[in-house]
Amino acid sequence: MYCTPYDQTTVDSLRAGGPDAYGYPAERAISDGDGNPCRSCLHDIPKGAGMLICAARPFPSKQPYAETGPIFLCAVACSPWAGHGLPPILGTSPDYLLKGYGTDDRIVYGTGQITLAGDIAKTATALLNDARVAYVDVRSARNNCFQTRIRPDL
Repeated sequence: MYCTPYDQTTVDSLRAGGPDAYGYPAERAISDGDGNPCRSCLHDIPKGAGMLICAARPFPSKQPYAETGPIFLCAVACSPWAGHGLPPILGTSPDYLLKGYGTDDRIVYGTGQITLAGDIAKTATALLNDARVAYVDVRSARNNCFQTRIRPDL
């Protein structure tokens, strides 16, 4: 399994002033440190660094299950996550919401569950072993913000 950063074309567009999922330019702010996870590099944005706040919809089209919510991005270019295993942002909260989605980008009912941070890999693997599940989205258990998408190994 591997975790994917937010779509790089979208990230580049947002950094250049392009519209977010609601059609607005990203808000600019300064990170206060912990709790500002960049969805591109999948690390917390350092305290004092510029960041973007925008509406994100990590789905290819609008449909009832294509959730939209706020995300943070480093304001300046960062290296998109390309590592193996779980990224640093998935160790900054005690638990997360994991949900399986089918190839049609719709929630596979019965797959959503609050998962302890230490159990993410085990839970994601179990979900990905379900033939109905094409990928798993990881969201904040408290605010429902999209964190990353977990896909099976190719």
